[in-house]
Amino acid sequence: MFSVLVLTLNEERALPACLASLRGCDDVVVLDSGSTDGTQAVARAAGARVFTHPFESFAAQRTHAQTNLSLRHPWVFHLDADERFTPELHAECASWPADAPFDGAYVAPRMLLHGRWVRRSSDFPAYQARFVHRDRFRWIQVGHGQREAPGQRLATLRASYEHDVLIHGEAAWLEKHRRYAREEAARHLATVTEAGPTVRALVSGDPLLRRRALKQLSYHLPARPFLRWSYQYLLRGGFLDGRAGWHMCRLLAQYERFAVDALRAARRSNRGPE
Repeated sequence: MFSVLVLTLNEERALPACLASLRGCDDVVVLDSGSTDGTQAVARAAGARVFTHPFESFAAQRTHAQTNLSLRHPWVFHLDADERFTPELHAECASWPADAPFDGAYVAPRMLLHGRWVRRSSDFPAYQARFVHRDRFRWIQVGHGQREAPGQRLATLRASYEHDVLIHGEAAWLEKHRRYAREEAARHLATVTEAGPTVRALVSGDPLLRRRALKQLSYHLPARPFLRWSYQYLLRGGFLDGRAGWHMCRLLAQYERFAVDALRAARRSNRGPE
């Protein structure tokens, strides 16, 4: 068996569907970072064990959970409140050997917009480390999110989880991604180099390596919002996702606009007064 960890902050709207998808799991742990709504009550009513810890970063919060909480199983799936488990994923995780020679495993989300899987518009499979060994796996903070520390031994699961992109509404999505853009700009300026990604990485058969290389390349390109929309909608076939695909590609282009504006503002701030 395996444990499931859910990080929360004011998620009473999204959490019920998330926890309902975990009914077959015998250890669901919610780590809350100070909700002022009914999040903790919703979690307890669903049978989850609830803990609280001040939020510093996603990597720090996940590390705290693995290090300090009484997770019952050595293997832990990290799920967000706006995400849902699938029966296929539960079966694959449940059959995972406790002594598997890995530190963790990549899992690809199926992004849902208006109830439709926008497979092409969301670069599926965009793998993330989510199923990890409690004692061996280590997180590092990267921009607004987290990533596996270098040197981790990672497998790849076949099944996926679901991510409801606009469960909190479009305005909330836009506000969150404005914040993400500022964090991304700060990280880029702190680690910037003149060299872009290698051609080898850009054409790699590894989707994760290729996705990260394309992200690095984007900092060296003009007209990022238009290029992102063209890439997702035309080259990746987002138009085949229907109206939801059109909407998703517009949101991604808007995020690139936020990123451009945040990077420009950060550079001005770093230069100081003229």
